[in-house]
Amino acid sequence: MAKVYSLIFGSRSSDRPSSYARDVAAVANTQVDWKETPEAHIFKANLPGLSKDEVKAQVEEGRVLQISGERRKEEATQGEKWHHVERVHGSFLRRFRLPENVKLEEVKAGMENGVLTVTVPKMQKPSAKTIDITCT
Repeated sequence: MAKVYSLIFGSRSSDRPSSYARDVAAVANTQVDWKETPEAHIFKANLPGLSKDEVKAQVEEGRVLQISGERRKEEATQGEKWHHVERVHGSFLRRFRLPENVKLEEVKAGMENGVLTVTVPKMQKPSAKTIDITCT
């Protein structure tokens, strides 16, 4: 039981997760909401402690929105000692396949208070055209 407890809560340095596990945790801890409105698809990613220079949002071929970045590990300086570390560090990457009805050339992104907002406008459906019927 003590081993399980220490693996979950990290009480012993020998039980620290591998770098792969930390990378998986960095991806898993990058929370993203996707909301659709009549005008756009809106993505909001929680990225506390990161600046806009540490985050990248791009649309790849095939209409894939990719949000990536890196949380850098804070190093202890001389005379400092870490007692407990829970905040994950490492690279993160999230991908979302966008629907066909989006305007890729009008995608916008902004960051405020640690929240990245990516807005992908939708194409408006063409209105129905009434066709005059003539009699011959």
